[in-house]
Amino acid sequence: MSDHIIKAYRSLPVTFSHGEGCYLWDSQGKRYLDALCGISVTSLGHNYAPVTTAIQQQAATLLHTSNLYSIGWQQQLADLLCRTAGMERVFFGNSGAEANEAAIKLARLHGHRRGIKTPQIVVMEHAFHGRTMATLSATGNRKVQAGFEPLVGGFVRAPYNDLASIEAIADNNRNVVALLVEPVQGEAGIVIPDTGYLAALRRICDQNDWLLMLDEIQTGMARSGKMFACQHEKVVPDVMTLAKALGNGVPIGACLANGIAAEVIQPGNHGSTFGGNPLACRAGYAVLHSMLEFGIADNAALRGEQLAVALRQGLMTNPDVVEVRHLGLLLAIQMKKPCQELVALALENGLLINVTAESVIRLLPPLIIDEAETAEIAEILIDCIHQFTG
Repeated sequence: MSDHIIKAYRSLPVTFSHGEGCYLWDSQGKRYLDALCGISVTSLGHNYAPVTTAIQQQAATLLHTSNLYSIGWQQQLADLLCRTAGMERVFFGNSGAEANEAAIKLARLHGHRRGIKTPQIVVMEHAFHGRTMATLSATGNRKVQAGFEPLVGGFVRAPYNDLASIEAIADNNRNVVALLVEPVQGEAGIVIPDTGYLAALRRICDQNDWLLMLDEIQTGMARSGKMFACQHEKVVPDVMTLAKALGNGVPIGACLANGIAAEVIQPGNHGSTFGGNPLACRAGYAVLHSMLEFGIADNAALRGEQLAVALRQGLMTNPDVVEVRHLGLLLAIQMKKPCQELVALALENGLLINVTAESVIRLLPPLIIDEAETAEIAEILIDCIHQFTG
């Protein structure tokens, strides 16, 4: 580990040299089954041919011009994204945090134009929206906020999956202009709300003239078994943010807007030097086109169910396992005690996993995973959990 890198991460003592499909190889030649995808990023696996080809061709043609000029691949990706999501316009940035920053700025600008001097956004406890100052302030995790005060104001916090609290805010706060929520809370431990939750939030927002803003950075791009998690309830938001899997490893973020929200940002209100450049957008187009062409969301639903069933059967007798949760290939194993040690144990056994919220094993396998690879994840992880708890 270089002494010249700021110590922002507790990186594991392994360096990967190359990947293919659902597997990675380290610098010593050992193979690992990737059940994390760089935290839901490489959802089409490693070295996915259509994306690799698109990146190579674009790198040999044109990397950057800036948004002072029209960008062909940006326009093509915007058209395909909006058709797929049922949205009208999109702003491109470089990350999920930037996409959420754009959404927050959009909501505030919308509020000011409605004559609200101090516009507020409803956000959820235990949410995670990024690490910039505004997105950190919107995040509902004191651990990641600590030391960065004063935080950005303008956020009203409510319990997740609690409609009564949202109704109470609507009855008592005239300054709210928007609600920002994850369809499934990822960093909090794959927390899945009750069926009908998003649809009810859509209704409340409509009744109170709020923008419904969905953070689909982790849940979007086929991860949930639908192209976007809100489609499970046939909900169309006013604003939706994407990143992670959109570029399959190439940095890109997107803030999609619909209806009145699509007209809020005008020239001079927002911008990004690198956002929407030809390389990122061509990669994003290759990713989205492949997902649509090859039915990747359907495979995510099928393999997610297979993995969840296998884990439940293999862990049902383990008293330290509380439950297995899943929506598509968003999976969590809730343990009774902290289990960070399982990350290193799984690594030793050739499996990449993650632990979040201290006691939740998070699995985000590639969406291209097949039946045998899904069974392999379950077999290795079940053995590791029994070894850890035994």
